[in-house]
Amino acid sequence: MSGRALLSSCFLAVVLIAFAALPGPSHAQGFAGLGTDAEGFAIPEPGRGFTFPEDHGAHPDYRIEWWYVTATLTGEDGRAYGVQWTLFRSALAPERREGWDDPQIWFGHAGLTTPDRHFVGERFARGGVGQAGVQAEPFAAWIDEWRMEGPSLSEVTLTAQGPDFAYDLELVTGMPFVPQGQNGYSVKSASGQASYYYSQPFYEVTGTLALPDGPVRVSGNAWLDREWSSQPLAETQTGWDWFSLVFETGERLMGFRLRDTAGPDFTAATWITAEGTPTPYPNGAFRAEPLTITPVAGRDVPTRWQVSLPERDLDVTVEALNPNSWMETAFPYWEGPVSFTGTHRGRGYLEMTGYE
Repeated sequence: MSGRALLSSCFLAVVLIAFAALPGPSHAQGFAGLGTDAEGFAIPEPGRGFTFPEDHGAHPDYRIEWWYVTATLTGEDGRAYGVQWTLFRSALAPERREGWDDPQIWFGHAGLTTPDRHFVGERFARGGVGQAGVQAEPFAAWIDEWRMEGPSLSEVTLTAQGPDFAYDLELVTGMPFVPQGQNGYSVKSASGQASYYYSQPFYEVTGTLALPDGPVRVSGNAWLDREWSSQPLAETQTGWDWFSLVFETGERLMGFRLRDTAGPDFTAATWITAEGTPTPYPNGAFRAEPLTITPVAGRDVPTRWQVSLPERDLDVTVEALNPNSWMETAFPYWEGPVSFTGTHRGRGYLEMTGYE
């Protein structure tokens, strides 16, 4: 084994031990430990707002943060595809240190979905040594050879590779970034857990997918979510069902349901006009009910949903492109492209966590 491979293997073991110290989905501290006490870390407060481009970068005073891209694509072969690219930052301690003593852990997920295949990649890195990181302008986010970079976050190249897949995509938009919740303060529970959260749901995408059968040219739409917090879930919230829907008429909808073992589920949504103006909706306005349960990776996972937002006369059936879009990562979850019909039509993405 080479020295680099040995270091990578040792570091992966350290990361997994650190993850194992966090409570898992079956514990009473939220999915993946996201309900763990945030002592020593900064806590989101209402009224902050965003400053760009600075807020495109990292916020190390907070415990958890991500740069999350999903794309619904159509190939020149006429088939539907989906792509995910995510960089996570998680702090093991609130202190700031240099080099290998830096308590920041970085990990990346990449997914590529076809109607009959789902490809997954994962990377781990330690902060302070340049293996992973984010800079605000010119924008760059990276972990090993996976990169999202460009002159600004409105114009980036997105790349990732796995053992049997790769993609190279161009994402461009002239639209504003969209705050979620109340001017970017996104409440996640009845007891007040919250995050700072904004999106860019208007990227136009072109590029190439590399698949076992050969390259495919694609085009479509992409959606970026930026979020950071220190305790985004309540201790009794075991997971979430998150929808990003792009309507044929140009509007967008973000909606989520957080499942709770101690009481009613918590929901929130944002309706986004074709011009980029958001309208947030409080707990209870957005509804998501499973219609079809599919055995996936030894779990029972909803892959067909009834989603409604009565105040917008929205009532649609959401269906997975590939029900087996399981992300077999350190904390496994379901993530894949969807289509929907009913009062509105279009495509989007669905993420579901905490299904055991």
